[in-house]
Amino acid sequence: MRAPPLWLLALTLAAFTVQTDDFVIIGVLPALASDTGVSETAAGQLVTVYSLVYALTAPLWALALARTPRRRALVSALVVFVLANLAVLAVEDHSTLMVLRVVAALAAAVVLPLALAVASTRAPEGERGRYLATVMIGLTGAVLSGVPAGTWIGAVAGWRATFVFCGLLGLIALVLILCALPGNDPVPEETGGRASGRPRLDPVVTGLLVVTVLVVAGNLGFQTYLAPFLAGLSEVEPRGLALLLAASGVGGVLGTRYSGRLMDRSGPRRALLLAGGGFCLTMVVFALLWPLAPVPVAVTGALLMCWSSAAWAMPPTLQALVLDRVAADAATRVLAVLSSAVYVGAALGGVVGGAAIAHGAGLVPAIAALVAGTGLALALPLLASVRNRSA
Repeated sequence: MRAPPLWLLALTLAAFTVQTDDFVIIGVLPALASDTGVSETAAGQLVTVYSLVYALTAPLWALALARTPRRRALVSALVVFVLANLAVLAVEDHSTLMVLRVVAALAAAVVLPLALAVASTRAPEGERGRYLATVMIGLTGAVLSGVPAGTWIGAVAGWRATFVFCGLLGLIALVLILCALPGNDPVPEETGGRASGRPRLDPVVTGLLVVTVLVVAGNLGFQTYLAPFLAGLSEVEPRGLALLLAASGVGGVLGTRYSGRLMDRSGPRRALLLAGGGFCLTMVVFALLWPLAPVPVAVTGALLMCWSSAAWAMPPTLQALVLDRVAADAATRVLAVLSSAVYVGAALGGVVGGAAIAHGAGLVPAIAALVAGTGLALALPLLASVRNRSA
């Protein structure tokens, strides 16, 4: 199999960067709160605001930039992103930092949907699944290495250095895109006609967005409360938790990568059902093991790799299924809406997981399986519609 082109690696780095920038604050939260004179709860709102701004503005940006060449929009957004992160060096108070986080989120809401859209439309025939999965590996890699690296940099050089790290990553992605991504866009300009409105009118697309919210909510409901669950299941301490998270990150990279190959070989419908079924099965096994605690850490680690592989395999399949239903000139907009659905699902997952853990950590995987399983059940008639349409 040939190596991916440099421009695809640049898009993957851009995805890695914006995902790291979203979550890395968690690792430097105490120092950031102390230095800016606010509580850790108030400092944590930087993450909430970033996610909320992204979710609300990604579809709006896609509409506003519909007639702007994708390369130009991507470059402009990365410039703003880099400047917003480097400007943190001059920040002395929480309010100014909040403004910069809003600006960075506004830029990220342009970058990620465009990166996915460019990867989709520039992929060779029969390789779209792999190209989408490659960009998604940037998101998985951010969890595996970007956030830990940013946290370590913050511990060594101060929390501001963490944001500089993200800014420099963005600068590298920007340079690579300028050098490697062709300026000619193979996708026709938006025409404002029927194709442009299709993502809003197609009931299958709408249904797949609902499915996305539910499967992401199931996954994040489990992931958000992973630490207390593992502490109860296998008596995992913080050092052991770091190793287990690293193992799950490796599983996520493998799952994302394999999902792309499976989509290109067998289609996104089968890939989604296999990944979703694997996720729900892993959650059920976790729930059944809870009464047997303490469970050996090796068993827990193996299950975490299965969970992460299945969880990260689902987003590329949903992206491919949605893209199959829309015109090429609407790809950026529909991927922006899909990204917003992911953030809505993440917020819902936090609420669902919190409600579960209030009644005992052992309920968390069971509720996660129920929510994600509901999404998959809703997906079945939609997938039949996709099959009938393509038959």
